[in-house]
Amino acid sequence: MSDTDTTSASHAVLDVWCDLQCPDCHQALEDLRALRARYGDRLEIRLRHFPLAKNKHAYAAAQAAEEAADQGRAWPYAEALLARTADLGARGEKLLVEVAGDLGLDAEEVDTALIDGRHMLAVDADQAEGKAIGVSGTPTYVIGGERLDGGKSQEGLRERIEEIADRLLAE
Repeated sequence: MSDTDTTSASHAVLDVWCDLQCPDCHQALEDLRALRARYGDRLEIRLRHFPLAKNKHAYAAAQAAEEAADQGRAWPYAEALLARTADLGARGEKLLVEVAGDLGLDAEEVDTALIDGRHMLAVDADQAEGKAIGVSGTPTYVIGGERLDGGKSQEGLRERIEEIADRLLAE
């Protein structure tokens, strides 16, 4: 990917490698909302899937989020799941379909997508790309070619992301 794909004078991209059943990713929501409020359309925040093996419903959640994206509601769906990580751990796929319905998505289509596996390749591709660039835990942020690991501590990460975004947007 060339630099023109990731940034332009008025636009920067933040990839967020996320496990939708991860409590640390839940904690990151506040930072993502603050970044969205600060930058609006100038910072494209992209959800990238990195389901961790220890979270047994994370892979299905990533597939459901891909279906939500196809229906035009990627972030509202991801945020709704991240707000309920413990519930997802307890209820699994039932919750994935229920949240879709709550958001006005075609819940039956989300359920069907989980059964037919139509989004598995997209999730697998994200995970493979994440591993290739050194993602090992979630959340991990990539902006301006710099990887920031939020899985250990999110202390100071939003400030660092803002520094990089400000620099990219000023170039």
